[in-house]
Amino acid sequence: MTGGMRPAVVEQLGDRIRAARQELDLSVAALAERSDVSRRMLTQIELGQANPSVSTLDRVAAGLGTTFAALMGVGADAPPDGVEVWSTEGGSWSVLLDAIDTEGLSVETWKWKLVGEDQRLGGSGVPSPGVMIHVIDGALEIVCGEDVQVIEAGGSGRVITDQEYVYRARDAQGAVFTSVALQSRAG
Repeated sequence: MTGGMRPAVVEQLGDRIRAARQELDLSVAALAERSDVSRRMLTQIELGQANPSVSTLDRVAAGLGTTFAALMGVGADAPPDGVEVWSTEGGSWSVLLDAIDTEGLSVETWKWKLVGEDQRLGGSGVPSPGVMIHVIDGALEIVCGEDVQVIEAGGSGRVITDQEYVYRARDAQGAVFTSVALQSRAG
C-alpha cells in the first residue's frame, strides 16, 4: 500500500485534535485510554510527526466524542470541492466531499481514484452501519478476509463489516468511485 495523508492535512488534524483534547480537559493519557490509540501515537499525531490511518483517526475522533469529518472541518461550511485527504505518487487519491453529523450518526461522502497497484485500507474498528459504494469508471475490488466483492462501472454495492478491508482496482486497471460512509457516534 502506498501513499498517505497529505502533510498539510496531517498538521491541521494534529492542531485540531490537540485543541479538542484540551477543550475537553483531557490529558494525552486519558485520550489514549478513551480511543485505544497509544500515547506515543497521539503525541506524534498532535505534533504532525505521524501519518496516521483514517481508522486510527476515527478512533481518536470517537474518543473526543466527534467524527473524522468534523476534525477535518468538513460539513456545512466546507469548501465545495472537499478536502483531499489521501494521495499516492502513482496518482491515486481520496477526497472527503461532505459530511453531516447528527446526534447518533455521521454520514461522509467520499470520491476515490485508484490507479495501478495502489490500495487503500478501510474499516476503522469503530462499529459502523456500513459503506455504500458506486463505481463511476473501471472496476473496484473490495477485499475483506478471504472474500472479494467486485463492483463494475455503473454498479453499486455495500460494505458492512466491523473488520478492516481493502479497496483496489481490479487487475490494476484503475477505478473511480464514490462512497457514502455511515459512522455511528458514541452516545
